Amino acid sequence: MVELGTVMPAFALSDVTTGEIVSLDSLYADSPPPKALVVVFLAAHCPFVKHIAGELSRLSADISSGKFGPVKMVGISSNFVGTHPDDAPERMAEEIKTRRYQFPILYDETQDVARGWKAACTPDFYLLDHERKLFYRGRLDGSRPGNDIPVTGEDLRNAIQLCVNGQSPPENQLPSIGCSIKWKPS
Repeated sequence: MVELGTVMPAFALSDVTTGEIVSLDSLYADSPPPKALVVVFLAAHCPFVKHIAGELSRLSADISSGKFGPVKMVGISSNFVGTHPDDAPERMAEEIKTRRYQFPILYDETQDVARGWKAACTPDFYLLDHERKLFYRGRLDGSRPGNDIPVTGEDLRNAIQLCVNGQSPPENQLPSIGCSIKWKPS
């Protein structure tokens, strides 16, 4: 896993809905810049992402409404669509509408961003501070398909609040669990 405090690699990827290029720089271009940026690697086909989709929608609505202050959120789809066509850009655009996500999903066709960020699974959550440094990397919460723990988003929500308040990162950061990134065959 990437060490906390690491300045995360830049990216410039196509928005699955508009086709426009969204870069890490553009996400921080507001004045003042956001105090935090949530980046989630996700997939339409993954049962782990489907399990948390309602909370992802609620979290994105809370971020969009300013509940946490100046925070942004973006999704990245990195799966190889040759073997997983449900994760193709047009399908991910449908997910935004169906799930009522209030964040753009970007398509990482080359999978370079997933590699550079050392993304392992879907969902995989990263929280960057106002300096683009990794503040949190881990799970949304303790819920998994079939474990009967409610989906609350408490781990990530807590990390966002700490980051926005200028506090230290959470000490106990547990990795996300989900479907592995579907890499292109070499």
